[in-house]
Amino acid sequence: MTPEQVALVQQSFGKVAPISDQAAKLFYGRLFVIAPEVKAMFHGDMDEQGRKLMATLAVVVNGLAHLDTILPAASALAKRHVGYGVRPSHYAPVGEALLWTLQQGLGTDWTPALAEAWTAAYVTLSQFMIGEAYGREAVA
Repeated sequence: MTPEQVALVQQSFGKVAPISDQAAKLFYGRLFVIAPEVKAMFHGDMDEQGRKLMATLAVVVNGLAHLDTILPAASALAKRHVGYGVRPSHYAPVGEALLWTLQQGLGTDWTPALAEAWTAAYVTLSQFMIGEAYGREAVA
């Protein structure tokens, strides 16, 4: 990621954070439509799950300029997700749902440059997490 992309992601997330509850609902709604098989992995209060998602996203977004500060937590998170039944193939629909959610939440502020920046951020982090959880050979 370029410094400009990091700045774009961070600035845009600042616009999404105030609507984090709605964004989380949009995200999970979309995820369960495009990857219905993952719905069974979620138990309990989805509002709480949404708050956890948005809090994790905030940490990641704030740490993008210094990836080394967030990678240990990302590694631990990826390894925990294996225990929930997450497979490498699940990362693509999660990314798709995230980008869709951001597009919905940001409306006309969602530009091709912003889409590219968020895609770069997601690909960087998801490939790292897949590698940590399943080994480097699992990163396609």
